[in-house]
Amino acid sequence: MASNGPSSKPALPPREVTVLLCDRTGDPLGTLPPFGVTVPWWQEVGDVVIACRERYAAEVAVLRVLPLKDDQQAAGGPVSYLAELLSGRPEAVLTPWRRPPPSDDHPLRLPYARPGGPAAEVAWADDQLIHAGRPRTGRAVQVRSWNLSSIWRLPTAGGDTWLKSVPPFFAHEGAMLRRLDPDLVPPLVAAEGPRVLLDEVPGEDHWGAELPVLLRVLELLVGLQADWVGRTAELAEVGAPDWRAEVLVPAVGRLVDRAATGLDEDVRRRLDALVEGLTERLAEIDACGVPDTLVHGDFHPGNTRGSSADGGRSVLLDWGDCGLGNPLLDQAAFLASIASGQREPVRARWADLWRTALPGSDPARAADLISPVSALRQALIYQVFLDGIEPDEHVYHRNDPAHWLTKAAERAG
Repeated sequence: MASNGPSSKPALPPREVTVLLCDRTGDPLGTLPPFGVTVPWWQEVGDVVIACRERYAAEVAVLRVLPLKDDQQAAGGPVSYLAELLSGRPEAVLTPWRRPPPSDDHPLRLPYARPGGPAAEVAWADDQLIHAGRPRTGRAVQVRSWNLSSIWRLPTAGGDTWLKSVPPFFAHEGAMLRRLDPDLVPPLVAAEGPRVLLDEVPGEDHWGAELPVLLRVLELLVGLQADWVGRTAELAEVGAPDWRAEVLVPAVGRLVDRAATGLDEDVRRRLDALVEGLTERLAEIDACGVPDTLVHGDFHPGNTRGSSADGGRSVLLDWGDCGLGNPLLDQAAFLASIASGQREPVRARWADLWRTALPGSDPARAADLISPVSALRQALIYQVFLDGIEPDEHVYHRNDPAHWLTKAAERAG
């Protein structure tokens, strides 16, 4: 549930971590001596918490990343965090923070990124576990904290549970999990607003999976999406974002206008042509006979989990990105996340599944037409992130809208 990405990605340097401690009121206490962490991904804070405990006897909860240089990437290298000191007395090793003090607040700061916020999230989960008759039996383990999620592992006598808290633009995940086939998603223990408490899913994330496993999870997705055809009103009711033509076309036009100054002239010219013909392209896609339904929104092998054995069981994770639109919007990201030799068999099976579900449809043509639209949707999603998070956290997504608009122009070329 906290996968970082495929093992085929290029190796990244380890993190060089500086932790500024604050008390429960947010007042800075000082900085711990810097230390290294092997895992490069900044949002993965489990090793940071362990290092603070083992090196300096400081029990902490990481709140957020602190401002960095504009050209830094959010993986590897130097990174600074603000962390709340929960217990311990590391005064002897603390040094003064030599930069401007972190701001006390920001209107877009998430509850779990404020002092006292992590404790409040865990307290909610503890109440839910007690109500379910399975109280926590050990330390609550902070796993991840960034602008898109806070994730904690909570042990119980019946196995681990996972607390996930998210920003408002993902807050429909709990409502969706209540409506989805429970055999296809993580078991839901409790949900309230932007929080979900989930049972452990046995097995492993399917990054780097063999073709039979990829086809298995593809069949799960398409079967689920076919079941949701005709239920668009229910999707809108839970607050899922709408990527149908009447919403998507004007939203893309606004984004392209907004991004104009940061795009290459040739890219902007091709984007203008793509936007000008977008209504017609979407009508052609609609004519292929694959109707709007549930879109997972972030469908890749790392968001599927289960057994890697033939005939095993898998489930589909991470429904915070889900929305309403053409289901073939999910294809491009999945194909980009698997080995090149697996793509054609997966693409062919994808088309076969929809032709079986919707006789007379042409999903292969729809997939070709929708490829640049998928990139436009990605650009929109990342702009939603940037508009909904505080500036200190923009480092994770700053360049993504322009990147995906460029991809859209290339795919439409």
